[in-house]
Amino acid sequence: MRAKRALDKLAALVAPAATVVRDGSPREVPVGDVVVGDLVRVHSGDQVVADGTVVRAEGLALDESNLTGESEPVVRQAGEEVLSGSFAVEGEADFEASAVGADSRAAKLAETARAFRHPRSPLEKAMDRLLVILVGVMVPLGVALGVSLAIRDVSQADAVETLTAAIVNIVPEGLILLVSLTAAVSAAKMARKGILAQQLNAIESLASVSVMCTDKTGTLTEASLRVVELGPADGVGEPELARALAVFAASAPARNSTLEAVHEAELADGAGPVEPTAVVPFSSRRRWSALELGGERLVLGAPEALLDGTAAAAALRERAATDAASGRRVLALAAADAPLPPAAPDAPLPRPLRPLGIVVLAEELRANAGETVSFFAAEEVALKVLSGDNPATVGAIARDVGIPARTAALDGGALPAGDEELIEAVRAAPAIGRISPEDKARVVRVLSEGGEYVGMLGDGVNDVPALKQARLAIAQGSGTQMARSVSDLVLVSGEFSEVPRMVHEGRQILRNIQRVARLFVTKALFTVFLLVTIALPSGVFPLLPRQFTLTSSLTIGIPAFFLALAPSTGPWRPEGFLRAIARFSIPAGLATGLGILVSYLLARNAFDCSLEQARTVTAATVVAVGLAIVLALEDEPGKRRLAVAGLCALMALGFVLFCVVPAGRDYFELEPATGGMVAAWAIGATTSVVLLLVALRVVAWLERRATQGENAVPPA
Repeated sequence: MRAKRALDKLAALVAPAATVVRDGSPREVPVGDVVVGDLVRVHSGDQVVADGTVVRAEGLALDESNLTGESEPVVRQAGEEVLSGSFAVEGEADFEASAVGADSRAAKLAETARAFRHPRSPLEKAMDRLLVILVGVMVPLGVALGVSLAIRDVSQADAVETLTAAIVNIVPEGLILLVSLTAAVSAAKMARKGILAQQLNAIESLASVSVMCTDKTGTLTEASLRVVELGPADGVGEPELARALAVFAASAPARNSTLEAVHEAELADGAGPVEPTAVVPFSSRRRWSALELGGERLVLGAPEALLDGTAAAAALRERAATDAASGRRVLALAAADAPLPPAAPDAPLPRPLRPLGIVVLAEELRANAGETVSFFAAEEVALKVLSGDNPATVGAIARDVGIPARTAALDGGALPAGDEELIEAVRAAPAIGRISPEDKARVVRVLSEGGEYVGMLGDGVNDVPALKQARLAIAQGSGTQMARSVSDLVLVSGEFSEVPRMVHEGRQILRNIQRVARLFVTKALFTVFLLVTIALPSGVFPLLPRQFTLTSSLTIGIPAFFLALAPSTGPWRPEGFLRAIARFSIPAGLATGLGILVSYLLARNAFDCSLEQARTVTAATVVAVGLAIVLALEDEPGKRRLAVAGLCALMALGFVLFCVVPAGRDYFELEPATGGMVAAWAIGATTSVVLLLVALRVVAWLERRATQGENAVPPA
């Protein structure tokens, strides 16, 4: 409940809102407050929150893939219909709402609108496989035990007791509870740090990430820019270039961060806004935007897109490349004589262009960017920067923050056509510049198909295809509604430096779950052992269900609760989750089962104990060996091991109290200790502990031999 309250508060901060024009002025309202007849305004990155008809459109392109499955943006003009559940990827528009809420297209096609679903995490898949295996073992053994009891004509009450004790305890029911509980607790902890988990398994899934793809701006660098320098073309004065840039930035209907920086620089006095007569909004696919201002046509965009092969343009391109290589953002401004084309994702440049100059902007590295990159390197997580900026710029930033690489940054416009060649190139390079949204998604896809567990961190509309393709999608809280809505985690604080904390939290979850899973699987295995060696031949199980409840609570339930939620250290690898459990649980389960078998047979045959006394001996053996297994799991010295030892001592004391206090002893049907019972218990428990220690040492030795064999250099 605490986790839900904390997450609800964060969710309110990133919930989709709508901008409606009422009484002639725009205002932001919750989506639920939009009514039929409202004039709704959408900008690039906004979600269309109602069905309606476009009244005004300026280069509006919608992503309707949630509704139609069509991946390409659809251009909408005035008079055309828009549907809720789509997103504006370019331009802006006003539309009149005609259907809202349950009457909208999105509500009626909810399953289609929510087609994007996060894949199951490695831990969930491992738990599924574990349960399938245990149920596959439980069913035939249950049938065999039922037949054995029927042959012996055991009473119905005794048969139910025996079947319950033998069969139910094969299923690790508490493990499933602990997985969910641990994820909820971690979500609450992350919520206090300003991180919204939109999928319960997201933080745990982050621990498995082997490649993290991220944008540059807002993650490694500050989101804000500043104008550093102007570079006029030959024959163009700097005041002329400054005025043209200032007018362009002031007149643009929608300013991105670059235009905002140019506008705030106040490059020319008195350069106020001019009502544009034609607009081609910026598109990451075109890499330029254009305005027609009082008969003057200006085009602003990437130098590679605007500067052709003329002498004047060549000089500007060389200077732009030099500035970009130093990690700065460079844009070119040109004048066009031809009319501007209609706004469309594939609109052609209005050539010929007359270069006016370039503007150089700088972005500073975030203060903690280097520390964050170092963390990923230490955790063996490869960091890849996917950016629409110049490859040289992106490569310079990657070098500055210390991202390891074997080659220079790749050019998104010249990526290898083959998937195998692409994945090798991406693994060698620290970054890819000038990459399109489609190629971002392709990079994520080929990495995933190549065996990597890929996370994607983005904030813009152009990141959405890659976010959908990634195994784990992370959006910044300052990002667009579209990016936030398809992400598993939202950094409401907008800080990339929070990601290492999430990785640490996720790996702690998996490390702890793997440890406690060993306890549950060990219990299942020694239960199977006792069923096969005692229950099937004799029709009697050496523990009653209520005794199993007591021993499981003291040796597994209570210790597992603390082990799952306590801080932990140590290595973690997502590969071989079940193999790691099996390497511990199989020898531990067999050792425990043999010790219990010895105790039970000695009590019944050597010391002439009654069945009730033999079951008490069995319960005591389970507690002693179970607590020894808990201690064996904590093989790293430190405060945690001391705390676990203290917890085990309390659990042992608790069992003694249940045996001594008459009310507890009677309820759990335990018998007062006799000399024979103590002797049988001591021999059986010692046998189990010795076998456990020997088995674990043998397993550790075999693992070391296997590791040395893998790392050995083959002879020439």
